[in-house]
Amino acid sequence: MATAKQLQYRLKLAKKTVTRLNKDLKAATSRVKKLEAQLKKAKAAEKALKAKKPRATRSRKTTRKAAPKKKK
Repeated sequence: MATAKQLQYRLKLAKKTVTRLNKDLKAATSRVKKLEAQLKKAKAAEKALKAKKPRATRSRKTTRKAAPKKKK
């Protein structure tokens, strides 16, 4: 059986671990939010660029075939 001091020590270590992990979790969560915001802005910019960009229209040249020359 463990002594009271050993249990206190283990409990203290466990609490330190939990606080460290909570801190890391908060940091990771905020980073994810920032990245999601950047992604949203990038998608909107791409969409705006596509809408702004004129479509490439093919040139329609109206070329008629020449009428056959009359024979004399």
